[in-house]
Amino acid sequence: MANTSTSPDSSAASLGLLSRRAAIFVFLAFAAAYFCSTLVRAITATLSPVLTQEFSLHARDLGLLAGGYFLGFAATQLPLGTWLDRYGPKRVILCFLTLAVVACLAFSAATSFTWLLIARVLLGMGVSACLMAPLTGYRRWFDAGTLLRANSWMLMTGSLGMLASTLPVQWLMPLTGWRPLFWILAVLILVAMALIAWTVPRWTVAAPVPGADGSAPKPGSYAQVWRDRYFRKMTPLAFINYGGVIAIQTLWAGPWMVKVAGYTALEAATGLFWINAAMLVTFWAWGLANPWLAQHGWSANRLITWGVPVSMLVLLVNIFGGSNTGWVGWALFCMASSVMGLAQPAVGMAFPPALAGRALSAYNLAIFAGVFVSQWGIGLAIDAFKALGLSEVASFQAALGVFLCCCLASYGYFLSVKTDPTPDN
Repeated sequence: MANTSTSPDSSAASLGLLSRRAAIFVFLAFAAAYFCSTLVRAITATLSPVLTQEFSLHARDLGLLAGGYFLGFAATQLPLGTWLDRYGPKRVILCFLTLAVVACLAFSAATSFTWLLIARVLLGMGVSACLMAPLTGYRRWFDAGTLLRANSWMLMTGSLGMLASTLPVQWLMPLTGWRPLFWILAVLILVAMALIAWTVPRWTVAAPVPGADGSAPKPGSYAQVWRDRYFRKMTPLAFINYGGVIAIQTLWAGPWMVKVAGYTALEAATGLFWINAAMLVTFWAWGLANPWLAQHGWSANRLITWGVPVSMLVLLVNIFGGSNTGWVGWALFCMASSVMGLAQPAVGMAFPPALAGRALSAYNLAIFAGVFVSQWGIGLAIDAFKALGLSEVASFQAALGVFLCCCLASYGYFLSVKTDPTPDN
């Protein structure tokens, strides 16, 4: 990285690459916020037994509650991309996290399922900038190799947040109950906001994007993103495959372990802990390997082409395993699916800096819309198959079988579109 700045808040940093020292400060501040984001994202899986009992929830209710976070998350992505390009990561994420603090307090005070759902949607909106804001900044402040590494290590930090949502939450439950946990989360988010306010550089609007015919530059728009052939090639994988694995990791792996594999609530929380620990190590390894892989011709596109079939094969084995599939099977599925995390920076680098926020947010919209549909859809499918007379175990297997068929279709589309990303601008 070029030595263009020696202060975390240098205005010069907003115009070019950050120094190593400034980059570390910025990364850690954003990582603190993303840790909180993924903790609140995944906490529903650990709290599902107590919430189900206290609010008399069905599988479809639990899926909707967990998916409400992603509904709120997805709803903000299009305006978020425009705001990130215009106002910069620092101002945008601080505004959004203020809403997250309010939503945590509202969730802790909920007395009905409707109240829980509304608070959960607002919470998803509040943390919806926690990955897109840093990735937009990294697109300008880091070189290409550092960007790929930073993306993988941000996802590693996210896995650490998911790790914290498992056994640590389960251990705290008898001491605090579930409501005070959200007071603690609100405090953690405030600490992250203070770090971001101190470290992240100010923002200068990038030059507009030239017209396709070489005409005078025009303000960027989402139309330029949606029309891009490479973006359209990657979108079904984002919606179905990537959205689905997040839905399983953050919700349905827990109920599977309890209702299919026969785990106790503590055993399921322990299983979720190890699943997220495996993902933490996986993303750490991706961060180390990405620069070497890129130098030896293994692009994100090539890795996804070979990696996605492996994840679908593991899913097929897990489905047929039924009650014999425990946390190890789901950990292997999530690890195999982690290759999809390489798509996000690849999409960002396929567009010029002036469009980076829009491109990343549009792609993130596809992912989290997919998470919402998968979390709720799997719950609806489980209830539907049970209504048709299938057993609990068979209903879970059938629901995930439908998901696997959708994954196969999206991968087929990915292979059918013959295009590569444009060179980094």
